[in-house]
Amino acid sequence: MKKSVLTLAVMAALSGSAYAAELNVNQVGFFTETEKCVEKESCTEISAFSDKAMRVYATNADSNGNRMLDVSASGELKDAGFIDLSTYGGGPNSVAVYGDLVAVAVEADNKQANGAIVLFDLMGKPAQLKGLKGNLIEAGALPDMVTFSPDGKYIVAANEGEPSKDYKVDPEGSVTVIDTMTWKARNATFTKYNDKSIKDVRVFGPGASFAQDMEPEYITVSKDSKTAWVGLQENNALAIVDLAKAEVTDVVALGFKDHSKAENAIDASNKDGKINIATYPVKGMYMPDAITSVTANGKTYILTANEGDSRDYDGFSEEVRVADLKLDAKAFPNAEELQDKKVLGRLKTTTTMGDTDGALDWAMTETAVGGSMDDSHTIHAGYNGNGLEGGDGQVLRYDYSMGDFGFAVSLTQGDNGAGVVDDTPQVGERYSMDMGGANVALGLGVADGQDAEATGFSAAVTAGAITGVVNYTDAELAGVDVTHTGLGLGYTAGALTVGVNWGEYDITGADNEDGVGIAVNYDLGGGAVVQFGYGNGTEFDAAGAQTGDDVDTMSFGLA
Repeated sequence: MKKSVLTLAVMAALSGSAYAAELNVNQVGFFTETEKCVEKESCTEISAFSDKAMRVYATNADSNGNRMLDVSASGELKDAGFIDLSTYGGGPNSVAVYGDLVAVAVEADNKQANGAIVLFDLMGKPAQLKGLKGNLIEAGALPDMVTFSPDGKYIVAANEGEPSKDYKVDPEGSVTVIDTMTWKARNATFTKYNDKSIKDVRVFGPGASFAQDMEPEYITVSKDSKTAWVGLQENNALAIVDLAKAEVTDVVALGFKDHSKAENAIDASNKDGKINIATYPVKGMYMPDAITSVTANGKTYILTANEGDSRDYDGFSEEVRVADLKLDAKAFPNAEELQDKKVLGRLKTTTTMGDTDGALDWAMTETAVGGSMDDSHTIHAGYNGNGLEGGDGQVLRYDYSMGDFGFAVSLTQGDNGAGVVDDTPQVGERYSMDMGGANVALGLGVADGQDAEATGFSAAVTAGAITGVVNYTDAELAGVDVTHTGLGLGYTAGALTVGVNWGEYDITGADNEDGVGIAVNYDLGGGAVVQFGYGNGTEFDAAGAQTGDDVDTMSFGLA
């Protein structure tokens, strides 16, 4: 049995200056959780303190309960009992105390269903409150944080609304506002933004509306108890809520931090064996977890703990290391250096931004499954990925998804390095559906430009552990007819992923170009993945002419 230690610390200011005080923090008490503790991080995760009862209340999601600890005058912690929450839902995520009340945010057994705010007295018994039947008040999906307003008039909960692991169920995020005079609960939702777009607010879940994509994480309430600021971590934004109206009045993007500036330098690698604070051509997102507010000189400031986070589910993952990206040669002429694991290669980034694909490429599914250290499985001559992949200079793309259907339009200006693609409008459509237990994703794209015309189609089928992909593009590039056919097959079982892809170009007036790639990945956990990659394809000489032979590429390592 793993154990978790809950530590209470006191701080003493050693300096008389209020602005230059030194804090000396000493541990004066601790308690080792005696209940089941399998997931160490969730055994004593969130705590709240009652100065009236001199008692700490700490959530234990692993055992679905709330530990109570009495605090002596010297700081010693003594077990005061355990509140069993199993009859209320799937487990606690947060706890808050005000006056004689303890409020616990409890998720439902089904995390995508509505959870609850459960109320207790300071002794841990179900609260008996006038006007409230029982001690449970329904909240939104996955209440992740709960707090009281400073005046005690409101209990406010951030309902994160996380999707299911397969991303087939994605509830709306919301903020529950409970009036403690009437015990009436109202949900502040984001539905009014479903038909709007707010610059730099991330909305990127597959098929998600604005309201579904918002994931309220943490709340801080203004000193006058009128306004709540709510952290939307995955969306890199803050929501502003009018508590009296229980209404979201605004959603504000937090923007980006430019790590190419000296004041924003970072240590980007855990594989270089040293501390190396340096600047890089990278922009980071704040994505705060905990937030709080302070008022000074008549102004209110929001303080944020910028944890950073990502969506990494079985049905959708945005994570990718810089080493595994296909960096634009024009934007990153030193790509090989940057992608070294001792430089930026280990840095995790998102696949949902910085995409230069046009609508045709956006619509189609790539044939590659898995990854390799130097893209050995996708650099063979037959690999294209999608349609017009490789074209640079996109200045505009708009895409919209609703349920299983997605649509995109784009305008590409520039070229693909050889003056081929120029002023090319594109249209793309996606559609996914379930057929007999299998998921089928279809994509269709059309491009019609001055020097490039193309039609592309892809189909991907996932049935259990097996994924199969086919994509086909018929194009005329600068007067030359080119068709490309790609096939991909993937298998995933637990930590193991195996992928094979094949592709061929049929070019009018030239020999065909083809190749095959293999990737084998094994996830060791903790972000470490063993990767093997192999590719074999048509070989070219320095002038770009075929040699008549094949070339092999191979890589193996820990990503």
